Amino acid sequence: MEWETDRSLQLRMLATLGLIAVLPLAFTFTLTAALNYVVLPMASEGGTAPQIGYNPLLILALTGVGIVLAWLQGGKMALNSTGARTVSAEEYPDLHARVQRLATTADSKKPTIAVIDSNAPNAFATGGIRGGRTVAVTTGLLDTLDGEQVDAVLAHELAHIHNRDATVMSIAYLLPTLTYLVSKTMFGLLSFFSRAFMFTPGRNRDNGGKAILVVLAAAVVTITVSAVFWLASNVLFRILSQYREYAADRGSAAITGDPLALASALETIDSEMQSLPDRDLRELDGGVEALYIFSLDIPMFNDEDDDSIANDLLSQELFPASHPPTAERIERLRKLSGELER
Repeated sequence: MEWETDRSLQLRMLATLGLIAVLPLAFTFTLTAALNYVVLPMASEGGTAPQIGYNPLLILALTGVGIVLAWLQGGKMALNSTGARTVSAEEYPDLHARVQRLATTADSKKPTIAVIDSNAPNAFATGGIRGGRTVAVTTGLLDTLDGEQVDAVLAHELAHIHNRDATVMSIAYLLPTLTYLVSKTMFGLLSFFSRAFMFTPGRNRDNGGKAILVVLAAAVVTITVSAVFWLASNVLFRILSQYREYAADRGSAAITGDPLALASALETIDSEMQSLPDRDLRELDGGVEALYIFSLDIPMFNDEDDDSIANDLLSQELFPASHPPTAERIERLRKLSGELER
């Protein structure tokens, strides 16, 4: 089976990169306008409210810097967030040998190999420079799958690197991360000043209380705007993620020559995932759920998880799925196998 360039995937990646440049402009403009016309008039004492300046060229420049940093560090951030550690050939000789053989078949350079200590069978690949071109697999995947299935999964991840969508996904991770950090910071300030306002003595509320209310209003506005753009960027992120999984499935079949091996691996992973507790899946997430070969499929609202601001803002039901349906992927692989046998 020949490896054909997926033009549709390339066009989608170009569109994604374009939106990555545009969304920060829209985000900062909306946030600036909200602060200028909603929050600052509260502090003007009836006079002319001060205005926060908006410089689109500056925002574009900062976005460019952010994209470069994401290209340089995106892979490293993803690996660190999941607890992945780089392993040597001495530690995992069989894994290294498999990746080397598959990379040679794919006519590509062998990537760095990392392992995640997790019972959940999964894997992902990163692009970029530092921490880039890395294939990370969980110990659960190595323990659960047989040799041909492991090869198929590794080939799937090599296909992501070959298609360069691993790099684009690392960069696309920029805006969700930015809006998440802004929301988390302002949520912390909101909590702090809410408590401060409640414990402000009544006689002092007219003085310091007004300042606290202005800060509270700024925090609420910032969190709201950030949440909207976090939603938009995640939708973008996940739509690209869905299509790239199909492309990598075809790439795996091209490398191994055995589409049914990946179909079997997906079936095994699906079965194993059903029996794992949400706690194990959340520990594996690290904010890069869309990068994995198999969806973690965990709800964003969880009473036992109070650390994630995302859980407090939006439900996963608002998002398109990060991965195409497993049954559909398996069906496509079986159809591809039938075509190869003709």
